[in-house]
Amino acid sequence: MLLDTGSVGVRVIASAMGAAFAGKLPSQTGASNDSTGKAAIAQCALFASGYTWGSTRSADVTIGKKTASGIPIHLIGDSTYAAWVPNDCTSRGRGMNTVADLGANGIVGIGHLAHDYPDAAQAPQIANYYYCPTPWSCTAASVPLDKQTANPVTAFATDNNGTIIRLPALPSMGQPSVTGELVFGIGTRDNNALPAKPVFLTVNDRGMFTTSYKARTIESYIDSGSNGLFFPDASLPVVDQWFAPATAQRLSATAFSGTGDVQSTIPFSIANASTLFNLGYAAHDNLGAPMSSMFLWGLPFFYGRDVYTALSGMQAGPQKGPYVAF
Repeated sequence: MLLDTGSVGVRVIASAMGAAFAGKLPSQTGASNDSTGKAAIAQCALFASGYTWGSTRSADVTIGKKTASGIPIHLIGDSTYAAWVPNDCTSRGRGMNTVADLGANGIVGIGHLAHDYPDAAQAPQIANYYYCPTPWSCTAASVPLDKQTANPVTAFATDNNGTIIRLPALPSMGQPSVTGELVFGIGTRDNNALPAKPVFLTVNDRGMFTTSYKARTIESYIDSGSNGLFFPDASLPVVDQWFAPATAQRLSATAFSGTGDVQSTIPFSIANASTLFNLGYAAHDNLGAPMSSMFLWGLPFFYGRDVYTALSGMQAGPQKGPYVAF
């Protein structure tokens, strides 16, 4: 499963779960604009690299010793709904509805919200939720929060105000694999206390703040579900869509809290992606690629740090979320 601080909700590829087990999960119904209240709810979830499509179900989700009981999840590539996908979903990129296309068995989204699209509780959104009287006839839906794909952390009985991802520092050429920790709760137990002098970046509900890089200030977020650092820099050579400088570049950018009262200069390195990929390793802290309109601090940011993701509206240490601390 892909652990993703940049999204919200548990999404599982149906084939990875198995047809027999998937068939036992109750379908979600009850879209606000479904006059019958009985049509199954399906979802198109959008990501930078494409979309996922499938039904929403109710399931008990256990991670370690924590269980979120009866929460809505997204069943990606559900065979019942595979033959027809709404045009406003397919137009958003490539489908990632198989293990091969997604590159994982599913996604565990542990971003800042309790449910993935609060706006969809007020009115139907484009390429979002649908109610489906039949698998080939779906209409954009307004879906109450308690029916939306849910962040499992908020449904835990305790340690439910946020998460910590702890990953070791890496050598410059990376490693074949790494072992880290996902810790639930912030300031609720001895093992999840904040450091003495953390950097607090206040963010919006979607995790957005700003980053200044080479005299340009742009929107930014921290996302464990992306495997590189993505940012605009025309001075760095690009090979096969990844930065590939002849020698590793030592760079820095300044992150600004959403409240404007905190800033942190963050050093990072960008190496030749072609060289790194040839090693066949899974873990690198110096992969980067161009992105014109945003600075995305992906998984390389997490190596060598404890990164705290506080949930919106929840007291987590000395202040309420949403924030990211490190």
